[in-house]
Amino acid sequence: MRGFRLSVAMLVVLAGQASAAGIDLSKPYGDKYGCINRNGQEVAADQMLLLTDKELVTAASACTFTQKQAQANGSLVVTATCEAEGEEGQEPTKFTIERSAKSPKKLTIADEDGNVMGEVSRCK
Repeated sequence: MRGFRLSVAMLVVLAGQASAAGIDLSKPYGDKYGCINRNGQEVAADQMLLLTDKELVTAASACTFTQKQAQANGSLVVTATCEAEGEEGQEPTKFTIERSAKSPKKLTIADEDGNVMGEVSRCK
């Protein structure tokens, strides 16, 4: 029984470390134009990425998150419904958000096919 208690305590510590290393979207992330436009369209941009805890917005689409799943490697898989500019209806899709290999303060966003959409920094 004593070994079991120790194992449970170790799991609690490890779980705390894993969540601490997870991705925190409590403040918005974006590229240059995403951060400028985080409160509405202030500057026209043909390329833009804005990532919040509820959505991913690009110059041509807006995706609202319906589910977020933290992965063991620290990345976040997000299921969203997306509306594209000029198209009818909503399209379900998945994105993977992970820390950038180049800079740990930045996040990389990839679509469900693994195509990197871009890199974002925390908005100031």
